[in-house]
Amino acid sequence: MISFEKSVGAVIFRREDDIIKYLLLHYQSGHWDFPKGHIEEGESDTETLKREVAEETAITDLEILPGFKKQIRYFYQAKGEELEERKRDKRPMRIMKRVAYYTAETKTEKVKISFEHTGFEWLDYNKALERITYKNSKEVLKEAKNYLTNN
Repeated sequence: MISFEKSVGAVIFRREDDIIKYLLLHYQSGHWDFPKGHIEEGESDTETLKREVAEETAITDLEILPGFKKQIRYFYQAKGEELEERKRDKRPMRIMKRVAYYTAETKTEKVKISFEHTGFEWLDYNKALERITYKNSKEVLKEAKNYLTNN
């Protein structure tokens, strides 16, 4: 059996002089990606985005840009704590995840990461593209950069 879950994420950026820097988080599992998280009951995408970013980074001054929304889908197998939690709750171990990404600008440079992460970096486009672990997230960054360049 497969569980279907929805999450919301953000390509967070800030301007440093004439350079756009993107925020990437280093997850405990070892990959680098954007902040994201599960939609809680009754939440809109925007509410989820703001809550998750605040929980994961302590950034609260987000300006979500209208006109950009990129959705990705992927499958994964629960591991570690999540696997044990799913066994206890008798939920499926295989998950199909849909993540809707938005672009959001911040003026905040200081990041306070949550227990879910081991680090963070503000990187220019080329370095961020290199650092991101998964192909679908690289595509999200490419589309976000194109959107920011053309708008």
